[in-house]
Amino acid sequence: MGRLQLEPFVVAVILAMSVTTYATKAGGLWLLGRLTVSDRVESGLEMLPGAIIVSILGPELTSAGPAEWSAAVVVLLVMWRSENVLLALISGVSAVLLFRGVL
Repeated sequence: MGRLQLEPFVVAVILAMSVTTYATKAGGLWLLGRLTVSDRVESGLEMLPGAIIVSILGPELTSAGPAEWSAAVVVLLVMWRSENVLLALISGVSAVLLFRGVL
């Protein structure tokens, strides 16, 4: 098996994306640490991870089959009972893999 060869341009793009992602996250945390945030804004920020997940997965469900819709129900039930986004995501991925093998 040969060695993995990476193009310098690809490495540069990956590094640039990593730095940009970190700078965005660190800058946002730095800014929020210096501002007084109202309860309404804080509540909105707490809902942001779920909203992002829905905005990414929602369009996928428009062309999804029975396995994906069944997994979406699993995600909703797990999220409703546990209120844990990570657990819901893991359950959803597992359910899709399981249901694709069964349905």
